[in-house]
Amino acid sequence: MSAPRITVYTKQNCPYCVRAKRLLEKKGVAFEEISVEGKDELRTWLAEKTGQLTVPQIFAGERSLGGFSDLDALEQRGELDPILRGG
Repeated sequence: MSAPRITVYTKQNCPYCVRAKRLLEKKGVAFEEISVEGKDELRTWLAEKTGQLTVPQIFAGERSLGGFSDLDALEQRGELDPILRGG
C-alpha cells in the first residue's frame, strides 16, 4: 500500500498549525498545506467532514486525523508512522 497524501488545513498565526507541521517535517513527511482563511465554503466543508471548527485539520488521504493534539496522541502511541506509510 502506498503512502497517503497528507493535507494540513491551517490559518496564519496558529501555534497548533505550526506544531503539526513541525511534527510532520520531523518525520520527513511531505504534505500539502491549505489555508482556510477567508474561505467560508472550505471551512464549512471541513466542519462537516471532521465535526471540528478548529485548525489545523490533518488528513491522510480521505482519513481525518484530527488536529495537532490528535496527531501528537497518535505519535505518542506509536500509531502515526503506520498511518503515514499507508499501512
